[in-house]
Amino acid sequence: MEVYLDNSATTKISDGARDIMLKVLYEDYGNPSSMHMMGVIAERYMKESAQQIADCLKVDPKEIIFTSGGTEANNLALIGTAMAYRRLGRHIITSRIEHPSVHQPLLFLEENDYRLDFIPVDKSGKIIKDKLYALIKEDTLIVSLMYVNNEIGTVQDIEEIAKEIKTIKNDIILHVDAVQAFGKYRIYPKRIGIDLLSISGHKIHGPKGIGALYVSDSIRLKPILFGGGHQRGLRSGTENVPAIAGLGQAVTELYRDFEQKNNRMYELKQIFIREISKLEGVIINGLPTECTEDFSLEHIKKTAPHIISVSFKGVRSEVLLHALEERGIYVSTGSACSSRHPKPSATLSAIGIPMDLMGSTLRISLSERTTKEEIDYTIEQIKDILPNLRRFTRR
Repeated sequence: MEVYLDNSATTKISDGARDIMLKVLYEDYGNPSSMHMMGVIAERYMKESAQQIADCLKVDPKEIIFTSGGTEANNLALIGTAMAYRRLGRHIITSRIEHPSVHQPLLFLEENDYRLDFIPVDKSGKIIKDKLYALIKEDTLIVSLMYVNNEIGTVQDIEEIAKEIKTIKNDIILHVDAVQAFGKYRIYPKRIGIDLLSISGHKIHGPKGIGALYVSDSIRLKPILFGGGHQRGLRSGTENVPAIAGLGQAVTELYRDFEQKNNRMYELKQIFIREISKLEGVIINGLPTECTEDFSLEHIKKTAPHIISVSFKGVRSEVLLHALEERGIYVSTGSACSSRHPKPSATLSAIGIPMDLMGSTLRISLSERTTKEEIDYTIEQIKDILPNLRRFTRR
């Protein structure tokens, strides 16, 4: 049996997204900047995809910029905004548990005379909101927060935070990394007060190498790529039309049977957590405090439906990962973007996980396609493998 439980790293492309990509690659392969009919057809795919994303977000399609993925979307949002508004403020606030594609651009800005403040988080990964509000200053320009943490599945109270920070200072620009949230939550940026929102195709059963940035029509950006002035001068470079079409198709499929798909993932998450937590020396990370006793669906639903972080005392995560791989089960040791450059997880450090447990932590991530049989098989294999690995480790 083959069980893929690394969906936070990437998802399998949907049949619909694959089919439309092949059509664009082999039939409608024109350059959208060309003035002839092949170019017009290619441009039409871009407009349709922008409309599909805009419909999900309840925004104007002109507010959608296509990027090469979530990383570029985050870089464009942060660097592009900071450069456009540098005379208005050079203070930026973020949290300790952001993705590297947010953290690294902010460090770049810090090297270029911007000031950073980091909001602490509690043991479940929730930012301490009072600490955030206290950090806001007269020259605070940007607050950047992820909607769902990619390692432990913590969900931030973005709507409440957006309302409060803009009450304190109404011209703060709020950027939200929604790469792990888009498709799992209904997100309406204008209604909530989000100015910039990043998404990625390969997390939602679309292709790799494509993403999008929602940019409110009230926000100015400086481009970070220069060339032919594509996409209204905000993102130069010939557009990846096959991937853009695939992204649009994936987005149209996202919210079909939305509640049913989410509820099924939550039920599978509950089954996994309840059974695995019965094992000795197993800790589930990122759960609300009230969730650590009964693991009720009510409490589990305060976290993302698809991400589970588990620490196994006395077993190196890489050893357990490969032992599961031998039995056809694919999981992750954490963020795929940094797993080949091992260092202590900033997220696990921020929530107070001891160093020995950081090296014993796996991320299990589900998708709408994950089945109960796959979860049952994974639980069974972990129960079988874990005692043997621990005996070997003690020797």
